[in-house]
Amino acid sequence: MDTTQWNLAANSAAIIMPVIGVFVVAALIAAFAYGRRLRARQPAPPKPDEQPHLPEGGPIGEERELREPDEMEPREARLTPHELNGGGTGQNRRSPSQKERKWDENSSGGFGSGGFG
Repeated sequence: MDTTQWNLAANSAAIIMPVIGVFVVAALIAAFAYGRRLRARQPAPPKPDEQPHLPEGGPIGEERELREPDEMEPREARLTPHELNGGGTGQNRRSPSQKERKWDENSSGGFGSGGFG
């Protein structure tokens, strides 16, 4: 390439770059205007009196119940999900004693928990 070709390439780049810049700025302005129109069509946020409130009796308490674990026979291969009973679907047996288990003070906890037992 001689000097004339370099000058032509530089002149075309000097013309193309501002044109691309104008297109980018126009696209940003159009995106901003479109976003404002979308935002104007959305419903207004709820007023304080339209917000949800606690029931008159206060918060609803949670219900807890203990379930007995399903017995599993020894296997060499691990169970796949379709072989398990559905958890939380009522298939587990409800424990006749609904007393919550208390922590045994003489127990050190799990393996490596740092207890003294």
